[in-house]
Amino acid sequence: MATVTMDRPADAREAKAPRSGSLDPRPEIDGKERPETGAPVEVRTINLALQGGGAHGAFAWGVLDRLLEDERIAFDGVSATSAGAMNAAVLAYGLAEGGREGARKALAGFWRRIAHAAVLSPLQPSPLDRMLHNHRLDWSPAFLLFDLMSRMFSPYDLNPANLNPLRHVLEQSIDFDRLRARCPIRLFLSATNVRSGKVRVFETHEVTADAVLASACLPFMFQAVEIDGEAYWDGGYMGNPVIFPLIYHCDSRDVVVVHINPMRREQVPRTATEIMNRINEISFNSSLMREMRAIGFVTKLIDEGKIADGSMRRMLIHAIQAEEVMQNLSVMSKLNADWEFLTHLRDDGRAHADAWLARNFDRLDRESSVDIHGIYL
Repeated sequence: MATVTMDRPADAREAKAPRSGSLDPRPEIDGKERPETGAPVEVRTINLALQGGGAHGAFAWGVLDRLLEDERIAFDGVSATSAGAMNAAVLAYGLAEGGREGARKALAGFWRRIAHAAVLSPLQPSPLDRMLHNHRLDWSPAFLLFDLMSRMFSPYDLNPANLNPLRHVLEQSIDFDRLRARCPIRLFLSATNVRSGKVRVFETHEVTADAVLASACLPFMFQAVEIDGEAYWDGGYMGNPVIFPLIYHCDSRDVVVVHINPMRREQVPRTATEIMNRINEISFNSSLMREMRAIGFVTKLIDEGKIADGSMRRMLIHAIQAEEVMQNLSVMSKLNADWEFLTHLRDDGRAHADAWLARNFDRLDRESSVDIHGIYL
């Protein structure tokens, strides 16, 4: 596969940064031999689509950690929302500063800081939750009280100073000036414009701490993030994540969706919490399903020879998901940043990414590894 190149903002084109097809300081590989090992390595370049989901985003941390270990995988673009946007920004900054190992260390440091910040929060697992390793937080009075309060009062009432501990964590983890200047991959971070209801996609040269926080701004927890006179909420409402930037602006045809929210639940929710949880999941999956419907439709037209002039691209869709893990978690556990829980999700993410690589690496750049109609339509 040819090395992927990309356009950059004019002020960043002269910056010394690796290209998306080469994410470490050693010579590029593309089915060629590395001088130090003499072993041929076949590289496949992919795009990533990272869903949001609060603390459940630690699953995507594990997926990214495993993919970064595999030198056969290179990255072109990353579209991401909410916790996925945080993972994406940290991934890109780590790659820019230290290649693959730098990205792994940056992600680990980011999630460790999340856990440290959560230690000061009243939203802690109860002793019974810890004893039972109950990550759902069914017995945590603080979480139950917070859930009740968030239904009665807005963040403008409960947090008039607009304090957000995530800002400090992000600014500790990322030098955004250096990220914009040296970013080796294309970033597309989604937020929802509060006034218009439209999706806003922040591209690499626009990525700031505010842009990441806007993408992760849950309206029941945080005041809307103001950027250039516009107010933004979590991007999951309009794109979790959006796929179209990867189609229009990236060279790779392969899109790997890292799922956080379960697509399907066998049990009909009956309690108020279960109902709200499922509403949240359906809402945050809806935009992705609409885009997959469009991709499926275009693929069918290409297969039937109705589009043969090359005006439409055949996209190859892949998915790394853990339905059996996420179905056992509740919406409250998205606020559980306990280190034990985060590392548990990280390990699940690594295991699922490892299994996905073993099954599907040879299908990259050749065919989709998921049934779009079966999963999304």
